[in-house]
Amino acid sequence: MTKQATIYNQGAAEEQELRPSPFGNTLLIGAGPAAIHVAVQLSRGWSDKLGILNREGPHAVRFNDELFQSNHMITSRLQGERLQHLTGSVQLHHFYTGYNGIEVEGNWETIFLCTPCDSYREVIRSLKLDQMSTVRTIILLSPNFGSNLLVHSELPTDRNIDVISLSTYFAATKFDSTSITTVYTKAMKKKVYAGSSHYNSSSINHLHRFISSLGVACEVVNNPIEAESRSITMYVHPPLFINEFSLEQILNPFPSTKYMYKLYPEGPISPQVIHIMAQLWREISRFLSSCRSEPINLLQFMNDDNYPVHEESLSRYEIEHFVELDPTYQEYLLYIRYASLLIDPFSSADEQGKYFDFSAVPYKTVYQDEAGRWMIPRIPLEDYKRLKVIYGLAELMKVEMPQAGQLIQLFERRLEQFIIEKGMSAIHSEMCNDTTSEEIEAIYTEWRRIT
Repeated sequence: MTKQATIYNQGAAEEQELRPSPFGNTLLIGAGPAAIHVAVQLSRGWSDKLGILNREGPHAVRFNDELFQSNHMITSRLQGERLQHLTGSVQLHHFYTGYNGIEVEGNWETIFLCTPCDSYREVIRSLKLDQMSTVRTIILLSPNFGSNLLVHSELPTDRNIDVISLSTYFAATKFDSTSITTVYTKAMKKKVYAGSSHYNSSSINHLHRFISSLGVACEVVNNPIEAESRSITMYVHPPLFINEFSLEQILNPFPSTKYMYKLYPEGPISPQVIHIMAQLWREISRFLSSCRSEPINLLQFMNDDNYPVHEESLSRYEIEHFVELDPTYQEYLLYIRYASLLIDPFSSADEQGKYFDFSAVPYKTVYQDEAGRWMIPRIPLEDYKRLKVIYGLAELMKVEMPQAGQLIQLFERRLEQFIIEKGMSAIHSEMCNDTTSEEIEAIYTEWRRIT
């Protein structure tokens, strides 16, 4: 990351003066599918110059080579007729490998962080924002809980940079099978939330209009924590995938014959797992209230913002009044919701009367990288780290979260067993490089400072 950046430039003679755009010159950090998709959409008048920066490594080398072959064009394709107007290509003004030299070449005004949230701190430090005087807005595409405060804690103290958190990335995008400069978006989210570190932020209004232009509802909430708490994975991934049944599948290197969203014994969903899910939601809700943020109605969030079921399965009254119901009845309704999604309730039956097997999502299991080092998939490693941050913050704020604590202990115990079994030398360093304690301290200190 410290070497001179590699830059591809269209050339000053080819660059046209454009009218000011909402985001100005925009730099996207990360060269993954999400960054390419976002860059192509920003090229529709939302940004002026577009640049992508990726850390040094094999991916950057390949991306660099493919850009050269394509005359620096990146392409985003979308599934379905309804989204075809969003398919397109754009020619990048800059591509950087590494973090040096970017402030000289770009005069960047907006930065989109399109990397995994556990790298935000490292990225912000590497960017040397004290030397990038034109940056006024940083947008976090897929933040963790507390990511906005964590990023803020690394900003120059004499700058008033607006940091905006989305609840989640607004699409599901993968690389094309033949190229990493072309991506394919299978679906767009129904709705996302956005929260700014600035009161009366003009940038969040631009972001709201940008996302809405893609056909995705965007709701601006009171603060970044509120936005970051509106990610469905925060509530459902820990109970579904940090349990003995799921970890037995995930920590086994052989292909699993079980499925992530099926009822026991085909999958992890049982009344006990649903009880843990409800308990975790209640704990997070208490914690959010202590942070002066609005908790969610879990069932309504699942149904209205993610994937609905028929009213014959869950009535509108039960969905809208979920928070007020008896805890046992709440858990019954959550179980009904997952049972109703074993098949896609809005698919059409085939000739045999069968519907699309919506819940047949296979587990991703532990794997070895090119060097033979073992890795745990992001589900549930990322979910464990996110839960650990929330739990650590709750401890500092004197909010009890015993269910979250039990999930964390279970994951750590099974991870330790796996490491002992394989041997520390055979484990990828990312599995053992836990910086959550430092992040918790930084987030809490920043939260205390601004409140």
